[in-house]
Amino acid sequence: MFEEVLSRLGIDATNPNPGVFAGAWSDSTSGETLTSVNPATGEPIAQVFTASRPDYERAIESAREAFAAWRILPPPQRGEIVRQIGNALREAKDDLGLLVTLEAGKIRSEGLGEVQEMIDMCDFAVGLSRQLYGLTIASERPSHRMFEQWQPLGPVGCITAFNFPVAVWAWNAAIALVCGNPVVWKPSELTPLTAIAVQRIVNRVLEPQGWAGLLNLVVGGREVGQWLAADERLPLISATGSTAMGKSVATTVAGRLGRSLLELGGNNGLIVTESANLDLALRAVLFAAVGTAGQRCTTLRRLIVHRSVVDRFVPRLVQAYRSIQPGSPWDDGVLLGPLVRESAVEQFESAVAAAKSQGGEVLCGGRRIDRPGYYVEPTIIRMPKQSEIVKRETFAPILYVLAYDSLDNAIALHNLVPQGLSSAIFTDRFQDAERFLSALGSDCGIANVNIGTSGAEIGGAFGGEKETGGGREAGSDAWKAYMRRQTCTLNYGDSLPLAQGVRFEV
Repeated sequence: MFEEVLSRLGIDATNPNPGVFAGAWSDSTSGETLTSVNPATGEPIAQVFTASRPDYERAIESAREAFAAWRILPPPQRGEIVRQIGNALREAKDDLGLLVTLEAGKIRSEGLGEVQEMIDMCDFAVGLSRQLYGLTIASERPSHRMFEQWQPLGPVGCITAFNFPVAVWAWNAAIALVCGNPVVWKPSELTPLTAIAVQRIVNRVLEPQGWAGLLNLVVGGREVGQWLAADERLPLISATGSTAMGKSVATTVAGRLGRSLLELGGNNGLIVTESANLDLALRAVLFAAVGTAGQRCTTLRRLIVHRSVVDRFVPRLVQAYRSIQPGSPWDDGVLLGPLVRESAVEQFESAVAAAKSQGGEVLCGGRRIDRPGYYVEPTIIRMPKQSEIVKRETFAPILYVLAYDSLDNAIALHNLVPQGLSSAIFTDRFQDAERFLSALGSDCGIANVNIGTSGAEIGGAFGGEKETGGGREAGSDAWKAYMRRQTCTLNYGDSLPLAQGVRFEV
């Protein structure tokens, strides 16, 4: 089954694939190889050549050449190309979604959902291509008109993570393209095949129309990310990954006075108040905490429950957890797939041990599952306080439970972590909901009422504060990150008045 899927996506798993695209396959095999592994079995899928420095240089120059023509193309015409890319992704949805499942370990519906997110982003960008609005500004000088317009920024570097191996690229690529910018993409070294498949798809759209070089792929490890971050030819670097990675990228990019758009760690909390609909909260917590085996940046990691309902709610949650059976993520009905690699299992085990040493009581889970691949039990740990391990993000299905007495106490617990991505409250009290959404409430970039922390829609700007990096991608006005603002003033009179009443006459 998988061999047929790979073949339809243009991938020969029996041979290493060149790891760089500059509009077409590179014929270079000078880079080293990396192995793509199926996390559900621990077995290799294929080997992929990584990019050498000359390969990288060809990709950058290809993007720069494409930029010279693409930036003067009217935005609606750019949107038409993006529309065609979206349609090509529609045609490949089933195969590409299954490849996401195979390489990243996501369950089947999540793999398909990720490809649908790519399609939705293309649709969003097509509409956006006719809405790159500026402002008209009142001038204090007579016979003057001021306005604001937005110009293409230049080639964009895009670094993505394994947990959303293709969707986050689409957040960036679809918007960057309609804004007039080519993209150079470094995918996670854990998921190179999904990136190669996407590049194959977009090449079939771009090359016949003479737009080879708009979207470029450079496969490799940390050194490729460092090349991108340090490259002055790339005015913007969008990076998704760990906080440590983001700090490194941000420091390098800032050193050359470039821009960085960062989507980093999340340690997301959900407050259950005494008035909450517990049936609704249970369903939300289950998906937010267990979905993608806890490997979303928006995964629920801290459950903060009012003391009056904690002993009613948590046992029901434990029972629901115990009903979840792991399985091969491509099988129907499976809700729990694997972690992405062995080191992730080790981090899971280390976090459970640390929680126990800090007073935690494991209510369910806490162990590795004895089967091939990188499976662990979804885990709930009751904590006496928000200790150091609770404040640290562990990319695994571990949910820490804390009790609270007052909403002020709950919000303080919620905010007292370094990360600030997604947050939620379950309540039937209007006042509690509004307080959570006020300036005294959640300090996160995303704040939800009566829904969970994960599953954000593309129409809203996605991103967070503090160690989450401050970036915003996808909807709303996130497109402005990919453009340069230009304030323009036109004098249509016969005199030259100066602003602020300044007089300068000779």
